[in-house]
Amino acid sequence: MKKTHSVSEVDSEKESGESRSRKTVKTVYKALRDGDTERLAKLLGAELKWWYHGPPHSQHMMKMLTGESRYKAFKFRPRRIRAVGDHVIIEGWEGAGEYWVHVWTLKQGIIAQVREYFNTLLTVVLEVSEDGDEARVWRSTSWVRVRVQGSLPDLLSI
Repeated sequence: MKKTHSVSEVDSEKESGESRSRKTVKTVYKALRDGDTERLAKLLGAELKWWYHGPPHSQHMMKMLTGESRYKAFKFRPRRIRAVGDHVIIEGWEGAGEYWVHVWTLKQGIIAQVREYFNTLLTVVLEVSEDGDEARVWRSTSWVRVRVQGSLPDLLSI
């Protein structure tokens, strides 16, 4: 006999999965801060996919994940976190000239992909119906547009 789940059970499972994903990604930033390479290695998939958009000199996360750069070279301080399904979106800034967004994708609790946007405003949209209707699920903080000096490109991620 096939077990059916109520809407509240499905929502609860989704929420707990998003909560676990958010906790995993927070642990990545803590491991980076503490220089804990063993903990970091346990959280990252063996074939981690990485994508970067921003100035070439600002590829801090990949340098830290590969060990090319010391963990104290750049301090990522997450300021805003949002989990959506298997994705966790983290936003941070340091002063007026360094603004970043990371979009982490988890598979079975392990980080499979990271998309890094440095000095780039970001809007994340997911398709939510067969009709092609879309819903904006996340957008860079609006004050960043005013505070960050110069203009920033605005990307749409799906």
